[in-house]
Amino acid sequence: MNNRWIILLIIIGGIILLPHNFVFATTSSGDPEIDKLNQQIAEKQAKIKELEDSITTYKNKISQTQQQKTSLNNQMSIINNRVSQVSLDIQATQIKLDKINLEIQFLNLEIKQKQLTIKKQQEILGELLRNLRFTGGKSYLEIATTYQNFSTFYNQLQHLTVVDKELGRVTRAIRLAKEDLQNKHLQAENKQNSYTQINEELSGKKSDLQDELGVKKVLLTQTQSQEAKYKTLVANLTKQYQQIEGEIESIEKTVRQRLQQQDKLGSLSDTGSKFSWPVPSKSISCYFRDQDYPYRNIFEHNAIDIRAAQGTAVRAAGSGYVGQAKTCTTASCYSYVMLIHDNGLATVYGHLSKIIVGNDQFITRGDVIGYSGGTPGTVGAGPFVTGPHLHFEVRANGIPVNPLNYLE
Repeated sequence: MNNRWIILLIIIGGIILLPHNFVFATTSSGDPEIDKLNQQIAEKQAKIKELEDSITTYKNKISQTQQQKTSLNNQMSIINNRVSQVSLDIQATQIKLDKINLEIQFLNLEIKQKQLTIKKQQEILGELLRNLRFTGGKSYLEIATTYQNFSTFYNQLQHLTVVDKELGRVTRAIRLAKEDLQNKHLQAENKQNSYTQINEELSGKKSDLQDELGVKKVLLTQTQSQEAKYKTLVANLTKQYQQIEGEIESIEKTVRQRLQQQDKLGSLSDTGSKFSWPVPSKSISCYFRDQDYPYRNIFEHNAIDIRAAQGTAVRAAGSGYVGQAKTCTTASCYSYVMLIHDNGLATVYGHLSKIIVGNDQFITRGDVIGYSGGTPGTVGAGPFVTGPHLHFEVRANGIPVNPLNYLE
């Protein structure tokens, strides 16, 4: 192989070995397909930003209305703004899914290009190795004796030196290209996982929208758009809430004192460990003291609502004793189980459609204690429900605390 061919080969190799970084560039990449994907991704991002700004506007409207005096008109305004906010959130989430899908396509193109680059680099490496093979491992002195004059030997020596340097460069470039390829595969996998997670969030938000529409329907049905009836409804809800809170607080105190006297709590096997999630889902539709809670004008939401279809098995978050298992026969009755744990902690599982444990029964972490409900109009749902979920409370020394600080 002559020197000119080797030099040409090196130049080609240098072009191929230019770095390919994974960025969604704003300038042209020279590949029409990649440029098209970049443009589509940028358009999706701009639309997401526009929707998020609109969502913030609705949140501000809700916050302002919540600070005003409680009235039917204000409550309907809050609900209508919530419906608009959740609807926009659904749109934004769907566009995020579309954007991730485009990014996955972009990565797959990058992976394909990188594989082609590695293949070309390996071909160059093969040529360089073949070019060196003719020396047969001879020393420079042995090679020199095969040439008739020093000038020819010197030119060949320079040629071999250049090829040797290029061999090292191409070898390093192949190693770096393979590392980059592995990184792109990992990015593609992470994007796919993100797609799955956001798709689950989308399903939850669609459920939230139905809940908001359900609250609006119930409110209109119960008040018949009359302010007087709304005030009566608020008074009744407030009274029921206070009764339930008083009942839970009183029963927990009484049962805990009895258990401590019997020295039963100190022997629990999982003392000191965090609570397990009570249902398979970890998707939360309403947070502890959530600003968007539909009944926030009436009382604070002292729990988290975990999305769970009607009839989902509910398991004990930790070992303890049943302080109260309140079963119901009507939809207006609030059905729940309260477990007493060590270290002054208690957990409450609300809106249960069925309870399979009894008062004073010992329960081990993970045991099924009942089945979720929460669908409006079903037995045990109670008056404070918007859709199927598990209402999960954690109480420390009788005071409601954020369950997320105690869950694994």
